[in-house]
Amino acid sequence: MSIPSQRQGATSPPERGRELLARKWSYLLSGAVVIALSRDELDREMRDRLDDLCAAVHAEASPGSTPPRSAERIGEQLVALGYVSEDGLRVTLDVLGKGLLGLTEFQPVARYAQPIVAVLGALSSGFLAASRRAVFEQQESMQLSLLKAVRDAQWNLRESEARFEEVATSSASGILVVDPAGRIVRANAAIGDILGYTTEELTGFALLDLVHPASVRVLGEAMGALLKGEQERVRQPQRLLRKDGDVARISLTVSLLRGADDQPGHFVAVVEDGTELMLLQSELNRQALHDVSTGLPNRQYFTTYLESALRRADPVRGISLFHLDLDAFGMVCNSLGRPTGERLLVHVSQRLKAVLAREKAMIARFDGDEFAILVENTATTPDVATTVAEINRELAEPVYFDDVGLAVSVSVGVVRRPPPDWEPADVMRAAEQALRRAKAGGRGQWALFHEGQDAQERQVDALAVAMPGAWEQGEVEVRYHPVVSLADRALAGVAATLCWDRGGDPLDHAACTALAERTGLILPLGEWQLATACGQVGWWGQGSGSTVPLHVGLTRHQSRDGDLVRRVRRVLGDTGLPASRLTIGMPVAVLAESDAVDNLTVLAELGVGTSLDDFGLGPDDLAVAAELPIRSVRMARRLVARQARGDADFLADLVAVARRAGAGVLVDGLETREQVEWWRAAGAVAGTGPFFGDPMPASGFHDPVEWYD
Repeated sequence: MSIPSQRQGATSPPERGRELLARKWSYLLSGAVVIALSRDELDREMRDRLDDLCAAVHAEASPGSTPPRSAERIGEQLVALGYVSEDGLRVTLDVLGKGLLGLTEFQPVARYAQPIVAVLGALSSGFLAASRRAVFEQQESMQLSLLKAVRDAQWNLRESEARFEEVATSSASGILVVDPAGRIVRANAAIGDILGYTTEELTGFALLDLVHPASVRVLGEAMGALLKGEQERVRQPQRLLRKDGDVARISLTVSLLRGADDQPGHFVAVVEDGTELMLLQSELNRQALHDVSTGLPNRQYFTTYLESALRRADPVRGISLFHLDLDAFGMVCNSLGRPTGERLLVHVSQRLKAVLAREKAMIARFDGDEFAILVENTATTPDVATTVAEINRELAEPVYFDDVGLAVSVSVGVVRRPPPDWEPADVMRAAEQALRRAKAGGRGQWALFHEGQDAQERQVDALAVAMPGAWEQGEVEVRYHPVVSLADRALAGVAATLCWDRGGDPLDHAACTALAERTGLILPLGEWQLATACGQVGWWGQGSGSTVPLHVGLTRHQSRDGDLVRRVRRVLGDTGLPASRLTIGMPVAVLAESDAVDNLTVLAELGVGTSLDDFGLGPDDLAVAAELPIRSVRMARRLVARQARGDADFLADLVAVARRAGAGVLVDGLETREQVEWWRAAGAVAGTGPFFGDPMPASGFHDPVEWYD
């Protein structure tokens, strides 16, 4: 069966062209002006406006048409959204001026060019008129606001004077109002208590006469700088002379109040008793640099200490940084409560101190259940493996809280002897990277940082975080390749995959899904892939009457998605593709999880075909195929490779067992005619792979029989 190609430039329904143009319009507008709409809301708004514009163009192109008033309303609606400046109009005309001419519904261009120009002109007229009204309204509102501000300022002045008097009277801090010559003109009761004077006695005093002689010059210069406008505020510890001859240690803050003519008015000096303040400040500094629960240094203190340790490190032995994460700490808090978890953290900090007691080491607690250890290596420092083993051995001994014995293990990332030119942030990042790698290997594991491996992981991370932008710009596309019946070489289906065209260095489906899995992009990207492919297959069917099914494989994350069934139903409803023409494949390994099993079962009940991907020799693969509503299984590529090497004595039996379980067998990765014939003889019903052609864009997809022969 053959699938005819579409006509040139029309590889999707007209609605798809509008969708892409509306998304581009929305994307560029969001970069021009920030408005109070989310990206999805703006996408929908622009799609609705584009539909209205297209209708206006069609109306304008009709004989005897009148100027399109609807286009003027669209310009007014843009202003209502918040695009008042010319940037919104410029972006709109630039996108629509080119994009409308490229839509298939406005072909030939010669017929629709003049209507499009007329509609865009009307849109501009409506935009400018609405923008002008908005500016006038803003100016009128500003004038009213200024009048109100003047009235309020007069009232606030009287209120602020009364408020200042109340604050000065009731404040526990001493307050002095000093004239530009340095004489005290007002003092509150608190400063009298600090110095032993009454407020009346302080009035008329020269401020510098109250200052210890050793500090007079410093304060005098600071007040001079305030008068010159060189500083806005002066804060310094001072010693003031009490009436009884003793010295009061205080913290003094002086600022200068200026009049409406910007001339110096008065100094305001706030005096705080320094004795209790110094004690409080010392305690706050300690708390700011230490964890409250364990008393260990926190991340800030640890990073500062690491900086000095890097500078003084032994050039041969260097330092070692251990980044620890408690395994199953969340389970402890969830089952026994957060207080028990905090007590466990204190116990862990004590055990770590015991393990590192003989080393020159700092132990710190980071956020949550993370700890860090910095060891300045010596000739007697144990190797990394010994240290990690000792830590886990100590923590494996149960500790009892409320008659419950708890024992934990740690996953550890280690940086040993970092390069001397590294900054603390580089070392911390490397340790965190090593910790992630250790946790990927299971609990109780440790990993040593390797610079080459880190560079590769950073490159992969860079691709992963850049992928959403590439998708938005249209660099990620859906490609199609045939599923071919091995018995009669007919088309048995179409498989949809992803491809990221990176300008001569494309990434295939496996690479795209792996990157999208790392960031969570796989859920929206996978839904878009499914919608695009369903729409394309339905489009092909309208022209040729083809009813071949569409095969779409899911990742582990997609298979467990609690919203998967709703996504599939929405796509089928939007595209009109019958559920019977869609086959969803899930990795066989994920079906050990209940969420994936539930999704697969419900999809089968909806009439969607179900397939087990990466089917092989797992102990439960055959049981899953027999117990769940599976239509087909897709052999793992590694088994196809083993057969090609001649290691295939068991594969024919595996195919037979799968068929007895009621599942058709598909083979992925077929590269040669010999492979095709072997799997056909073994009982496989269909296959895909390079032998039948590489995945192609929709416009280049042809009858696979041409490639096969």
